[in-house]
This record gives sequence, structure tokens and C-alpha cells, in this order.
Amino acid sequence: QAQLVESGGGLVQAGGSLRLSCAASGSIFNIVAMGWYRQAPGKQRELVANITSGTNTNYADSVKGRFTISRDNAKNTVYLEMNSLKPEDTAVYYCNADLSTAEGTGDYWGKGTLVTVSS
Repeated sequence: QAQLVESGGGLVQAGGSLRLSCAASGSIFNIVAMGWYRQAPGKQRELVANITSGTNTNYADSVKGRFTISRDNAKNTVYLEMNSLKPEDTAVYYCNADLSTAEGTGDYWGKGTLVTVSS
């Protein structure tokens, strides 16, 4: 069964940078889109950025100009480069992918990785 595994979270000071990675594995035929969501304590999960099978990207207004999403199709991996981090970026970041697999087409989620930005 397909799964998504995130890495790269951690503690960083405001103004710093982190790079998140998410690798998709399993019997994957096609990846339509991959992206990142985040959920801060007491708040709803929100889209951070996503990227289609080509190079079309979409960003939340709050991260435009600071975060960059990219994708390595050969490795089935999506990255999120986060710069100029702010305390309000603190959240659990979840990888999301729309996958076509041996079991069918569906929406998959990783378990999340915690990003903490200290002031």
C-alpha cells in the first residue's frame, strides 16, 4: 500500500530556514499532485503549498515569497524549502498526495512533522 513519509521538521529560530521532504512509496502508477498542509494548535488544517505533475504551484498568501515547493518525479519526493520563518509558522506539517496506485486512485496523507519557530 502506498504511503508518505515526511522528514526535516525541527526547532528553528525566527528568521531561520528548514527544508521538509516527503517521499511517496508503494505501488504507485502516477502522482497527480503533491503538497503540504499545516495545522497549528487550536486551528484548522490549511494548505501551505502544492505542485502538480508539471510545474504548476500554488501557495498560501501567508507563505508566498518565503516558501518554495519543488518536486523530484524520479524519486516521488516533494520538498518544501522554508525561509524567513516566523513564530506563526509553528505547526505540524503534513504531506499530501493524490496518487494512482494498484489499489486505485486516492488522497494520501503523511503522519506529519513538527516545525517549531521560536521568537
